[in-house]
Amino acid sequence: MEQSVYDAVGGQAFFDQLVDRFYDGVADDPVLRPLYPDDLGPSRDHLAGFLAQYWGGPPLYSAERGHPRLRMRHAPFEIGIAERDAWMGHMRAALAGAGLGDDIHTAMVDYFESAATHLINKQPPAPPTDSRRLPLS
Repeated sequence: MEQSVYDAVGGQAFFDQLVDRFYDGVADDPVLRPLYPDDLGPSRDHLAGFLAQYWGGPPLYSAERGHPRLRMRHAPFEIGIAERDAWMGHMRAALAGAGLGDDIHTAMVDYFESAATHLINKQPPAPPTDSRRLPLS
């Protein structure tokens, strides 16, 4: 039987520490901080629980909060490229401090890149149009 990532990284403690490092960066981030409630404690708990479950841990997140429905849960917040990039920057920094092997590190970065991009719901402004026309001849 193949070992889950959850077991390979040492269980819930790994995800709690990863999320703590991540939110340490978010706490002072001018782009992301306004998207979060004043008390980051519940957000930390939710993310750590979700990640632990996603990577093979017990389904405690779903038992407490139901299906993850990431896109629906994030729909009230305007998430654009800047927010995605800021989120990924903090998550990459948190992962860098995790001491992971290459395979797990790469799998996590790939997942986070995909999920963060999937949550974008705000498109960048359209470039200004130039009302001048070039001659056709």
